Amino acid sequence: MSAPLSSTRTRAALRTSARVSGELLMILVMAAAVLWLLGQMWPVVWPLIVGLFLTTLTWPLARFLRRCGWHPALAASVVTVLFLLFAAGIVALIAVPVASQSGELTDGVVEGIQKLREWAAGPPLNVGDDQITRALDSAIARVQDSVGSMVTAVATGVSTVFNGVVTAVLALFLMFFFLKDGPRFLPWLTRQLPGRLATDVPTVAARGWETLGAFVRSQAFVGLLDAVLIGIGLWILGVPLVLPLAVLTFVSAFVPIVGALFAGLVAVLIALVSNGLTDALIVLAVIVVVQQLEGNVFQPMIQSRGLGLHAAVILLAVTLGGSLAGVVGSLLAVPVAALIAVVWNYLREQLGDPLQEPETDEPAAGAAVLS
Repeated sequence: MSAPLSSTRTRAALRTSARVSGELLMILVMAAAVLWLLGQMWPVVWPLIVGLFLTTLTWPLARFLRRCGWHPALAASVVTVLFLLFAAGIVALIAVPVASQSGELTDGVVEGIQKLREWAAGPPLNVGDDQITRALDSAIARVQDSVGSMVTAVATGVSTVFNGVVTAVLALFLMFFFLKDGPRFLPWLTRQLPGRLATDVPTVAARGWETLGAFVRSQAFVGLLDAVLIGIGLWILGVPLVLPLAVLTFVSAFVPIVGALFAGLVAVLIALVSNGLTDALIVLAVIVVVQQLEGNVFQPMIQSRGLGLHAAVILLAVTLGGSLAGVVGSLLAVPVAALIAVVWNYLREQLGDPLQEPETDEPAAGAAVLS
């Protein structure tokens, strides 16, 4: 027979549960308010985040120049100019070979379309030229009917491109100022905060900066690994523009999901128009295998070591970030999870009990030594 419930303990458990639930609810409300405020300030927050990412990439060179005696403004200016030249070199490395072989690619596209029409005209589809013509006429009519929506879409696209350019320019200026005045930020922050916050906040900020740098370096290594593996596959198959495609794969690795899809689509299309359907399918298989290995094996393992997070946590964070905020959420999911882990670990350090060394029985130890 089970023992009867204690009314005193039951009321205490209910009061504790109610108090904890209320505190958790207040924390969730505060988190929602913070997220809403960030959403309202997003035109400023997003360039700030991009500037921080760029600063983590370029800070090692700026730090080296400052240690060599360069003035902070001069070091920041030189690093910013070198970064712009590097970005322009990447664009040229992709655009120049593509432009030089644009004629061959155009002929390949035309030939591929012709082969596709011939294949569709044969069994089992048996699609005639008149059917293709009617389909084209129907498509043209639909386009004419949807001119208004197309104009709206074009205007939206132009606005998106303009916002992207503004964000890039602001991020570059912020990167320059971070490189120039970054080491003075934590001392300034310490002077502005009262009491214990003057120690806690700068410590967490320093650890967060190290974590952000580890994320960017690990992402660059993953992108380099993707570019090398996919580039080797394209080179073995004899696909043209191997180097531009490898560079495009590396750059697109910094944009989760969409970047990999875009780079893979470009590689498959070039393989299709230059080498044929068989090689295009092989390229597609290579890209799918590499992307699966990168997303499920390489990236979680590399980032888990650099960020101190378990691989499963990284996978879940990317999935949750993508479902909540799309591409931007996928990009920011891992560093946000790592920063949350930094704050949590620091709180555990401050709130945990100090470790006590076990007491030793000195007479027993002395007796053991004498024996």
